Amino acid sequence: MAATSARELRRRIRSIKNTSQITKAMQLIAASKMRRAQEMVLSGRPYSDKITAVLADLAAQLKTLEETGDGPVVPLLEERTIKSTGMVLITPDRGLCGGLVANINRAAGEAIRGAGGPVAVVSVGRKGRTFVVRVGSDLKASFTGLGDRPSLEDTLQISNLVIKEFEERGVDRVWLAYSRFVSTALQTPTVETLIPVEPADLKAEEAVGYIYEPNPQAVLERLLPRYVQMKVYHAVLEAIASEHSARMVAMKNATDAANELVEDLRLELNKARQESITSEILDIVGGAAAVQR
Repeated sequence: MAATSARELRRRIRSIKNTSQITKAMQLIAASKMRRAQEMVLSGRPYSDKITAVLADLAAQLKTLEETGDGPVVPLLEERTIKSTGMVLITPDRGLCGGLVANINRAAGEAIRGAGGPVAVVSVGRKGRTFVVRVGSDLKASFTGLGDRPSLEDTLQISNLVIKEFEERGVDRVWLAYSRFVSTALQTPTVETLIPVEPADLKAEEAVGYIYEPNPQAVLERLLPRYVQMKVYHAVLEAIASEHSARMVAMKNATDAANELVEDLRLELNKARQESITSEILDIVGGAAAVQR
């Protein structure tokens, strides 16, 4: 019985060691991809934050002109009564990245339930598409296979689609749902308004007058679509960096857990071997005693 137990323990140890080698390899691959993805995110984040602040300030000043009747309405700034909502949901194509997928899907689900109307979802990534189909939401379009190092051109179709939907009044607002990269160990699920661009709440002394050429409307009508394109692209980069970071941590935890389990099984194997040896010694001693008698 002890011999059978020892054989079973050896088989389990070999199986778990093979698994730990796989998870270790996946950890190293994710770590190498994570470094590149983090560099892309961190290098693009200052531009993203600055253009967001600048356009929000300019939109606030243009809104003041609209309220006084001195300025026209820019389409991507138009605030409407919310009857329908669009959402760009960015998730990984693959799993094995801890709770990252569940967290972003949960945040998107809560936003959809609280939308107060129908929500049409544009999914980026297979995990998001699967979630939208499972919960029964309206899947407007699906994009997969962007890769680990997408360019702005790879995401233009996504951003142009939601811009067109908003301008043609298919939706009254557009949300952007993605995982924001904070650190290797922390990725924050984020749902924010993409369209209309929300004006900043400027104080009276901050509302400095600017001179636009040829005019404010023309400048913002050219800048705002590019702003939306940049926001979608940067959200994709944030999601990729979050994915590789979460996968590296998850695979490291899996490797550590496998190694700990191997050590525990080795202790059990040693105990089983000791029991087997003790049993054999007792049999020999008992046999020798019987011969002497």
